[in-house]
Amino acid sequence: MEKRIFGIETEFGCLVNDPSIGTAEDVVEAVKDHAFYQRKLGVIDLHARDYAFEPARAGGFLRNGGRLYIDAVGSHEEYATPECSDLRDLVSHDRAGRMMLQSLLEDLGLAEAASFHNNSVDHFGGHTFGCHENYLVEIEDRFFTDALTYLLPFLVTRQIFAGAGRVGGHRLTRPSSRSNIMTLGEHEVDYVWVSNFYGVEIDRSVDFQLSQRADHIVKAISSRVRFNRAIINPKWDSYYSYSNFHRLHVLFGEANMSEYALMLKVGTTCLVLDLIEHAFYPEGVELADPLDTLRSVSRDPKMRWIVRLKNHETIPAVDLQRKYLEAAKAHFHRR
Repeated sequence: MEKRIFGIETEFGCLVNDPSIGTAEDVVEAVKDHAFYQRKLGVIDLHARDYAFEPARAGGFLRNGGRLYIDAVGSHEEYATPECSDLRDLVSHDRAGRMMLQSLLEDLGLAEAASFHNNSVDHFGGHTFGCHENYLVEIEDRFFTDALTYLLPFLVTRQIFAGAGRVGGHRLTRPSSRSNIMTLGEHEVDYVWVSNFYGVEIDRSVDFQLSQRADHIVKAISSRVRFNRAIINPKWDSYYSYSNFHRLHVLFGEANMSEYALMLKVGTTCLVLDLIEHAFYPEGVELADPLDTLRSVSRDPKMRWIVRLKNHETIPAVDLQRKYLEAAKAHFHRR
């Protein structure tokens, strides 16, 4: 694997067991303040990054180079690892973030009354929150669409080895004819609008899934992450003037408890990005419908994981992943 900068952002669910300590919002606020003001684990932001979603003092940088902040919805503590170039460092920083949150709860005497959870879906409320991935990529703007054609098949089928797993399922509904893009201006913040646009109900037709978030993803690509939950958010920010280096923001991921799964998930994605950057594309992987593939693979109880391709043929997801494996072997054998 070539040298690449990457990192993850994990949104932790907060469960309050004792109502006397306040709400989940109260707990995440107290934990954040304790981290920066009492423990002095980093430097809090004194200026707003965004007046609605990242106001002043909503979080800040930690001494390890990561970030701790309150997610836009308000009841999630979010931890971003530092920028890493080694998979072992990434896993270490991810685990250190979890230990930090637990120690902050213990410092505040809240460990019995509240807890943080590394899940990615609220089974009862229908909310979803995830583990986002960030990769520094070198791809020309004009090749971006072509590149995603070969990246998406890998992403939506990697759940066979990197999915977090979940019990049950959800079904998205559209509760109101007025809940559409024309009502955008009526809402000050994105997530309020989303809660009006998308309804969620329990789907009792499924017992178990590979992916926690597959039921909640509605777009393959979207620039407005709070309007349309997507697989990829093209935050096509260039951090190097007059260069083709950009940040690729993978949205649909979910938090892994297994260190092995986390390392495999990010490591294999880096390998596929290596292939794409060198235009070394595997053959016969273009999908008929990435979103349908994401859900059908997740919901297949017989583990056949059959995928429909753009050429109208079908292939098991395991064999599709093998195409990427063989392409990576061939590419790196030549070098």
